[in-house]
Amino acid sequence: MQFMPPLQSATLIKRYKRFLADVITSTGEIFTLHCPNTGAMTGCATPGDTVWYSTSENTKRKYPHTWELTQTQNGAFICVNTLRANTLAKEAITLGNIPELTGYNTLKSEVKYGEEGSRIDIMLQADDRPGCYIEVKSVTLAENEFGYFPDAVTVRGQKHLRELMGVVANGERAVLLFAILHSAIEYFSPAHHIDAKYAKLLNEAHKKGVEILAYKAELSADNMTLISPLPVSLSTGEFA
Repeated sequence: MQFMPPLQSATLIKRYKRFLADVITSTGEIFTLHCPNTGAMTGCATPGDTVWYSTSENTKRKYPHTWELTQTQNGAFICVNTLRANTLAKEAITLGNIPELTGYNTLKSEVKYGEEGSRIDIMLQADDRPGCYIEVKSVTLAENEFGYFPDAVTVRGQKHLRELMGVVANGERAVLLFAILHSAIEYFSPAHHIDAKYAKLLNEAHKKGVEILAYKAELSADNMTLISPLPVSLSTGEFA
């Protein structure tokens, strides 16, 4: 996906109240922008980092600017707008960039499913095979080339794992797609040191047939593309 119109840059002063951040431009202008990320954003919001932001044409918005990318002081690019993960995943599937998810002729979004009242991010269908339910997760927490999910305890994420196991039990295909949105990440692992229950459930889901994929995005201030598969290391130390 290409950023149109092009993103603009500023320097991060601070992020606060989860959804807000103050930045300063090269000309000294200070303003507040919207931060579309409810997570901890560990390592993604250090004062002094470069913020790349988009601007909405909606004049009714209180904060017209949206924080899209962080460029750290070490040069790493991170997509902090979690809403982009689904867009990138759908684009990659449509373009055939994820071989494991080719061969379907229908793609739907936000389809209701499961016993706990969930909506699946992406559902693929074809006449000659079972449906494929895909849950997409954005990964931005990086430690020593490893990307971890979640960056905080996620009850919602635990629910999604239970729902995906239910999909497999019903004879259909379930996939958990981790969208790696940090240029410094080369491997993926569940964050057992942050949410041990999620990591345990992820291992259980894998053993019961839920497929686990991690694909890394090529990131720049101009465009983003989900294209490169990464190794997935479960908390057992084995690679999925």
